[in-house]
Amino acid sequence: MTRLHVFDMDGTLLRGTTAGLEIARRLDCLPELVALEGAFAAGTLDTRGFAAAVSTLWRALTPALVAETFAGSPWIGGMPEVFADIRRRGERSVVVTMSPDFFADLLVGAGADEVIASRFPPLPLAGPPDPAGILVPEDKVGAVDRLRAALALGRDSCVAYGDSGSDLPLFRTLRHTVAVNAGSALRDLARYRYDGDDLRAAYQLARAGMRERDAPTARPGNVPLRPADTTSR
Repeated sequence: MTRLHVFDMDGTLLRGTTAGLEIARRLDCLPELVALEGAFAAGTLDTRGFAAAVSTLWRALTPALVAETFAGSPWIGGMPEVFADIRRRGERSVVVTMSPDFFADLLVGAGADEVIASRFPPLPLAGPPDPAGILVPEDKVGAVDRLRAALALGRDSCVAYGDSGSDLPLFRTLRHTVAVNAGSALRDLARYRYDGDDLRAAYQLARAGMRERDAPTARPGNVPLRPADTTSR
């Protein structure tokens, strides 16, 4: 095990949207969800208050509706190929998101090795989630530290991919970071920046940078993925 790749979901793997927005569209409660997201963005609602509120909105949600919503969501191009390449190299991928586990966990089926997400009760939702199971941005750092410790990896063997303020705490702790279609605050902090719709290009930026650190450990036969679009800065 040589590297750990940490992916945010909303706005990073999910292109220009969030799990909450996609679920709200499916359940026809988009205005209510947008209002909650506005309150969250303004700082008047934290992740735990947000989770409690959406659990009321989403009482009609079933596993079948989640699977349908997941399949129809706008995922960034090249995602399964990147997950497959990471696994083929003997490395590990993890998605760390504050969004609900019942949605994010489906990324394991797309090739992610592990998903760490906010824990919700089983569907259909009969009540609010336990606040202790709802992640906040700072929890991303602890989650990654626990995972890399279990894998006997240092922080320089980790690379994070993200897009927004919820990724700032993690980006501040890691050397290898990729801002993917990100806002200005994260772009300014990130070591690498990518704008576009092909995760393979963002992934190759990180691989190229990390290769400088441990080129002697590179194994022959690992052929780089060829992205369809490489808009990067």
